[in-house]
Amino acid sequence: MAVATRSPSVVTKIHCALYRVPLAEPVSDAKVHAGRQRPLGDVDVVVVRVATADGTEGLGFSYSKRAGGPALFAHARQIGPLLVGEDALDIGRLWEKLLWAAASVGRQGVAVQSLAAFDIALHDRKARQAGMPLAKLLGSHRDTVRCYDTTVGFLSSKIETVIAASERSLARGMGGIKLKVGGEPREDVARVSALRKALGDGVAIMVDANQQWDRATARRLGRRLEDYDLVWIEEPLDAYDVKGHAALRATLDTPIATGEMLSSATDLRRFLEADAVDVLQPDAIRIGGITPYRRVADLADELNVTVAPHFATQLHVHLAACQPREGWVEWFDWLDPLFEERLTLRDGRVVVPDRPGLGLTLSARSREWLVDSADLPEG
Repeated sequence: MAVATRSPSVVTKIHCALYRVPLAEPVSDAKVHAGRQRPLGDVDVVVVRVATADGTEGLGFSYSKRAGGPALFAHARQIGPLLVGEDALDIGRLWEKLLWAAASVGRQGVAVQSLAAFDIALHDRKARQAGMPLAKLLGSHRDTVRCYDTTVGFLSSKIETVIAASERSLARGMGGIKLKVGGEPREDVARVSALRKALGDGVAIMVDANQQWDRATARRLGRRLEDYDLVWIEEPLDAYDVKGHAALRATLDTPIATGEMLSSATDLRRFLEADAVDVLQPDAIRIGGITPYRRVADLADELNVTVAPHFATQLHVHLAACQPREGWVEWFDWLDPLFEERLTLRDGRVVVPDRPGLGLTLSARSREWLVDSADLPEG
């Protein structure tokens, strides 16, 4: 009589932890200028580690800025045990299982952002088990991706500081600079003009209004900014204003970018179906992980829309490398203290790591920012 054996890829245990990672100094964008948010001084990160019977472990993470981190952790702690005993290779089915487990609280926001950490961990585990980088496992098109720096251009910094920091960033290998706008209109134009003059015509510059313009202001300022050869104008309007973005795109020559604040693939699809964007900016973590991200990215490519994912450079460099139509990744070093490894810049591009999976391990210093943790299932 044959003896049943347990699959080597069955999930045996999960560790979940919440970290609060401080920024070197607080930063502000137009949402702070408008009084809608406080300056950002730290980032909450939920890290999950999923272990399987063969000894392989996958690492995934989610994040929240300003508020929501404890909610992400609580949700992860509740749904995580549902993976124990499951085959870690059944990633698509497990994504649906975790989504429906919390269907009563919806398919957006905390529910999917918490789920993202597990989806990423399962993909990371699969790539580690195969001994290859995540990008290679998914099917990469390139080994480097164009990269722009957001950290140097916040609205809280004087333009002289922005220019100096931008020059240093370009010198170390960055491919472009994003400048925050959305303050006083004349000052916005003056900041863009000063940055373009200082950096020259050959440097890629993007601007980001962080949803703080109304439709009339976006049209008026958009026309005034046409002279500065911007790569795109980002979030000129409210994140959910599909019609407004479509109308603005039809009015301006400068490409329109948005999507980072949306927390479902369905919301992003509405922008694509309405021809409302030139550059779609999904955040894999905010929409539920790699599984829904790839669906959206594939649709965008079919519609000839560029994809430039938001934040989480350590994750998105792998996903952007898999897109047929080359986009950009956004450079942030805010999560660096959590991990031992660092990304490499070269000739305006970030290099896709050649380590298995995401290529990330938690740093020894991460314990300094630990808020809470749990081994699942508990008890």
